[in-house]
Amino acid sequence: MGRVKIVNNDNFIPLPRGSFFMGTDNTDARDREKPSHEVHIDYDIAMSKYLVTVEDYMLFAQATGADVPVERHEHLGFDVPVRRVRWADAKVYCNWKSEREGKKYRLPTEAEWEYACRAGSATKYSFGEDESLLGEYAWYKDNSEGVTHNVGTKKPNAWGLYDMHGNVWEWCTDWYSESYENTPTDGSAYKIPNEKGRVLRGGSYNADADKCSSTSRINLGSGGKNYFIGFRVVIEL
Repeated sequence: MGRVKIVNNDNFIPLPRGSFFMGTDNTDARDREKPSHEVHIDYDIAMSKYLVTVEDYMLFAQATGADVPVERHEHLGFDVPVRRVRWADAKVYCNWKSEREGKKYRLPTEAEWEYACRAGSATKYSFGEDESLLGEYAWYKDNSEGVTHNVGTKKPNAWGLYDMHGNVWEWCTDWYSESYENTPTDGSAYKIPNEKGRVLRGGSYNADADKCSSTSRINLGSGGKNYFIGFRVVIEL
């Protein structure tokens, strides 16, 4: 695949204000993806088209002295998603970027992430229900050959966002909740601390197709890191 030049300030998509149904009531879905409930995004944000890359993160590390996560596959280059980043590290990256550019960068809330992933859809994936099409939009277990890939090399969703399905799981602001029974409906983050840690969305290069759906979610402690975890950011407008 060709190299994708990432110029962060030019690569954010403003999300339209609106409402959507978050989660699912499908009988074969996991309890943590239920119940389907209406959420309102009544404020202005923009989401990065791409996952934060190794190149992006190295600029931050060089400026701040932060550790650069060691890549298991060094030959992959600088345009793959940065991985093995803890939730707290992603938070510091957002703070550094905010101070450097005079804008408010942060991790997306879980509701914002799903709203952006769905891009107006109400189906299992942003492109519909047909799992056989997933390989056109995502790097996942069946096509990744066990490694991450350059960002932006699969099809974007309807709002122009890449890798919302697959490549790496993405940190969200929220603390994890076992279901959506008592979570916010205004787009804000679930803020009750617990031993389950923080939310991750989107699936990864080593995940089954089912784990790469618009509603799939897992959790990990804020201090955890792994080769299948990365992140993207939003700007408050």
